[in-house]
Amino acid sequence: MPYGTGLATTMERRLGRPCVYTPSARLALYLALRHWCRPGARVLMSPVNDDVILFVVLAAGLRPVQAPVSAWDGNIDPAAVPERTWRNVDAVLTTNLYGIPDRVVELRRRCAQLGIPLFEDAAHAIGTRVDGQPIGTFGTAAAFSLSKHVAATAGGFLAVEDERTRRDLERLRDALLLPRSLRADLATTLRPLARSAVRSLHLVRPVWRTLQHLGMLERDTFRMDLHAPRLARRASEAPSLAAYDPWVRVDLHGYRSRHGALVRGQLALRTTRLDADLARRRAGSSLLSGTDWATRALRPRPGDGGPQPLFRVPLLVRDRDRLVNRLVRHGVVAGYIYDPPLDDYAGAEFVEPSPDPSAARWFAAHTLPADPLLARRITRALTKERAAPARPPLGSHDDLALHARPTGG
Repeated sequence: MPYGTGLATTMERRLGRPCVYTPSARLALYLALRHWCRPGARVLMSPVNDDVILFVVLAAGLRPVQAPVSAWDGNIDPAAVPERTWRNVDAVLTTNLYGIPDRVVELRRRCAQLGIPLFEDAAHAIGTRVDGQPIGTFGTAAAFSLSKHVAATAGGFLAVEDERTRRDLERLRDALLLPRSLRADLATTLRPLARSAVRSLHLVRPVWRTLQHLGMLERDTFRMDLHAPRLARRASEAPSLAAYDPWVRVDLHGYRSRHGALVRGQLALRTTRLDADLARRRAGSSLLSGTDWATRALRPRPGDGGPQPLFRVPLLVRDRDRLVNRLVRHGVVAGYIYDPPLDDYAGAEFVEPSPDPSAARWFAAHTLPADPLLARRITRALTKERAAPARPPLGSHDDLALHARPTGG
């Protein structure tokens, strides 16, 4: 029986598509990029994204092309992408940032016209739907993450369109997996329990400050250190996960390690709680979307079936960086901040910059990702801190797209 078949079957029931189990979403995305894209291919993506995803694209030997985005949600704004860019990209990678859906219907249509694959990064969007259809079923392939939900801290899937492709990708995955380690399996199993204990004992603030002082956090700021000269030297080795491992492994060193029965059993147990987790996220997202800090992108649209069960709720605030530090006093650590945008972070040597970076810069600088499972605590904290809401300077494409799209993101 192929590795991880039981867990993959659980996801298949949810999506209605064949799935490949992987130790992480970043490995799942790498499989898709390697399978469908030739080295040197150009991939259109949002610059408001995790830097790890940038390094996965580079590790696959591809050229990241940064797209204009909506200042309300940080996802690709298809109407603002110049036609010359559309004509010169070989694939599109969505973000579904924080669980807010990309404009997948329009992106799928454009990709079909161009004859190029659409890859969905659904790591934040395991419960998101568009027109009643799950995110992850619109594109050629979709990468999912369990580490972002049910506090699993491990596990991913790649959803594909047919069984033959699944078998091909399982062989590629098996060739890339590293041998399992009992020590690593124990750490993966115990890590979520430790995090839960820290929260329940109200130790978030002292633990976080201690990790900062001891230099145990892999990112000193919102982005990891680029190490540009070393990164440039690795280009000649791509495609290669091994060459880019120092960047791709950040925050998840076991991203390509084969999980033993202990980890897979824990993941199977935690997956049974996914629907309950999504219900709590939907309730928290609904509460936060009614605050003054909420972006308009949180408004439910026809076909959404109510509020989306977001992984994080992007709140738009002034003086965001000060608030991030102040929230630690309230036991809230605001992670998943993608600032600056990838083109400003990496530069033209490693990415093709966006033709219009203004919306991405504004969104990245003003977004405070709020965990919907802590919605009431965060609302109280922001109220006590007198957080001021921020509103983007709207451009014509952005304003039109926000109010004129009845379906499809």
